[in-house]
Amino acid sequence: MKRTLLTGALTAALIAPLSLAATAEPAVAADDAYYADALGLTGEPLRDALHDIISTGTTTLTYSQVWDALKNTDQDPANVANVRLFYTGQSRDADLNGGDVGDWNREHVWAQSHGDFGTSPGPGTDIHHLRPTDVRVNSTRGNKDFDDGGSPVSIAPGNYTDADSWEPRDQDKGDVARMLFYMAVRYEGGDGFADLEVNDAVNNGGSPYMGRLSTLLEWHAEDPPDAFEERRNELIYDTYQHNRNPFIDHPEWADAIWG
Repeated sequence: MKRTLLTGALTAALIAPLSLAATAEPAVAADDAYYADALGLTGEPLRDALHDIISTGTTTLTYSQVWDALKNTDQDPANVANVRLFYTGQSRDADLNGGDVGDWNREHVWAQSHGDFGTSPGPGTDIHHLRPTDVRVNSTRGNKDFDDGGSPVSIAPGNYTDADSWEPRDQDKGDVARMLFYMAVRYEGGDGFADLEVNDAVNNGGSPYMGRLSTLLEWHAEDPPDAFEERRNELIYDTYQHNRNPFIDHPEWADAIWG
């Protein structure tokens, strides 16, 4: 538990005994109760505890309900009638959702084919990894793994791609990593879906793996959670699925499991 440290000058000034108020323990962090069974753990015990926590008492959305959820979770702070598109940061009318050019649609950051879960309630509708994305950008990314390198994507400046991987713009790299870490812990094969795992490979095809793990860990460290991502996590917990992404709340847990 964190405590405020006194500076040398302040310590010298406090000759009289400290009051009970001054020495009281700080309030327990808001998420300590939620993560109580995981605190102090590392490695597989930590992963197992987090899986149990984020899989308990959850609500599952239908694929149709995802549309309205994303209009809220990914609302553009500068224009509440719009959503902020993943991979580009563009602001687009929230009602322009669909499959036509100029629309935004539901991007599965953990590609549906990597585990063959489609759009079934569960991993296929889990909004912790579903983001609003321009239709053409979604199609260009396809089901590629994530890694550094490739050629610039003309319709999504800052993104790069090659035959088997996608590098998102810098502002989205940490988000990608934390979404994939969440999916790998949330879906362990015990609920009728494949056991999803992050690995240190690309071109994973239809297997239930997404990579490249070493690159994802770098992105996670370089692009820590921001206010937009934290707000999104709170909304998913409070309003929709009633579970959280642990790697937004406790970024240090990624290294504790995979580092």
